[in-house]
Amino acid sequence: MQDSFTFGPDIKAHSVTFRLWAPLQDRLKVSIESRGEWEMRPQQDGWHVAEVAEARPGDLYKFILPDGTEVPDPASRFQPNDVHGPSELIDHAFEWRVQHWEGRPWEEIVIYELHVGAFTEAGTFLSAIEKLDHLQRLGITAIQLMPLSDFPGRYNWGYDGVLPYAPDGSYGRPEDLKTLVDAAHERGICVFLDVVYNHFGPEGNYLPLYAPIFNDRHQSPWGNGLNYDGEGSRFVREFVIQNAIYWLSVFRIDGLRFDAVHAIKDDSDPHVLRELADSLRRAFPERHIHLILENEDNNSDLLARDPDGKPHHFTAQWNDDIHHAFHVAATGETFGYYQDYVDYRAHLGRALAEGFVFQGEDMRYRGRSRGSPSAGLPPTAFISFIQNHDQIGNRAMGDRMVASRSIDAIKAIAAIYLLSPQIPMLFMGEEWGTTAPFPFFCDLGEELNSKVRLGRKEELSRLPGFDAEDAPDPTSQGTFRSAKLRWDEAEKDNALNAYYERLITLRREKIVPLLKHAKGHSAIHEKGGPLVRVTWRLGQTTLGLVANLSDEAVAAAIPPEAQTLFTSGSISSGQIGPWTVAWGLSSVILDDQGGNRHIQSVNRQSSA
Repeated sequence: MQDSFTFGPDIKAHSVTFRLWAPLQDRLKVSIESRGEWEMRPQQDGWHVAEVAEARPGDLYKFILPDGTEVPDPASRFQPNDVHGPSELIDHAFEWRVQHWEGRPWEEIVIYELHVGAFTEAGTFLSAIEKLDHLQRLGITAIQLMPLSDFPGRYNWGYDGVLPYAPDGSYGRPEDLKTLVDAAHERGICVFLDVVYNHFGPEGNYLPLYAPIFNDRHQSPWGNGLNYDGEGSRFVREFVIQNAIYWLSVFRIDGLRFDAVHAIKDDSDPHVLRELADSLRRAFPERHIHLILENEDNNSDLLARDPDGKPHHFTAQWNDDIHHAFHVAATGETFGYYQDYVDYRAHLGRALAEGFVFQGEDMRYRGRSRGSPSAGLPPTAFISFIQNHDQIGNRAMGDRMVASRSIDAIKAIAAIYLLSPQIPMLFMGEEWGTTAPFPFFCDLGEELNSKVRLGRKEELSRLPGFDAEDAPDPTSQGTFRSAKLRWDEAEKDNALNAYYERLITLRREKIVPLLKHAKGHSAIHEKGGPLVRVTWRLGQTTLGLVANLSDEAVAAAIPPEAQTLFTSGSISSGQIGPWTVAWGLSSVILDDQGGNRHIQSVNRQSSA
């Protein structure tokens, strides 16, 4: 198949049409290696076009500006020689083994976030396929790939991408990515992709030389904001919208995670985020497409549901609030943004029952209010986790929680987030308790590398350790290599991996069937006391949680119906042991003419 998009080359049977939106330049050429140069015809709205009969898939080409500057295609489909090199003409024909994949309903999703370069020793799309059977046994139903857009250098987290249509060559070719997606679908695993529409990386972005890609009326942490509402913004918006459609159609990606949408500034109506979501939902009505947000602003409006419970725009949001409460509970750390989650029991209860902890209240770390009411959203509008790339990488050493906390604490909080009605997400290696760090890493030019070293210390100065002499150099290859997963650990007889597998199996069998009944305002939580207590009403079933997330036993009793689904830790008469979690599942039945409701326990207890 050929991809038919406004941006990028249009490959036909006997010619290739090259297109570049360059309203800041009056004339351009396209140069094809070993074939020659062709003048491009200026057209309306700033487009330049050249139809070249001699061009073929596999050819390498660049555009030449009037001053002689050579630039890659901003919609390049592949960059075999990195961001400063020529673009390759890609024939997207591919023999898919899975012919009728429609995805999976959101309620079935268990996400596994991974970085392709660090996931395996080889760090490629094809080598990742070798680990899919492990993920399938674990019960994972979606892998979420950190950003793939072509970035400068040999290694990068992915958020410095500058060519958003080209999967980075360090991971393999476009057909290799398709092979990975196809292999995942064969195993019933969806593939989500992290995309970055709030900025371009600091090296290799040539767009400002010929197009109004930035808008100086809006600022972001990376400089001027992308031009979503100024002169020429229609084409910038289309560049992004078509890019999202490109990943979902050409590569059959099942969903997108939109990075830091709070940094996307747009004063027009509709906001580019809403137009983007609407466009994607119209484009794929027959498939389960899932749109995930990272949003520091905790804007619940973006997650609104229709009367049938379907998302108007976005499916769910990464819930940093629940992570922070979990982290304080497990580690006792209260520096930086964790200072706002000291009352972790109350905050965790609210995050589980209502989604956001901060729903308009002042947040001391930010120095202003944060969030909007979220109790009216179903729990499936939130993604919960105890680790992700940011929360590990924002630590000076990139160390994971398991490196310094007892396994009992890890197991307790895992039992909560894996069985709650929110959608769970694991970070690669978490399931077997890997101690491999995941520090921030990138490979830019030396001048930019120096700025990155300094910038990391300044950006995260309120967090401890960034001034330490032994803090890893984010630009060092050794730092990148330290993040590689150690799969020999996973292949051993691993009790934690078996524990995770058992929890995910229990979720699939007992929790997932109830989630179609999950509605807003369906949960209550205890606002005081030494325990975390939350109860959800899921149709005619009640799901209850009681947890002691501390190193000390608590004098309290747990009713029998609160222990019918799963327990971890120790429960004795009148006492709940440290790091103990109890889940109960019961049905509400009407068994008398007066309509009195009674609780009947369902399911036999599973314990660990």
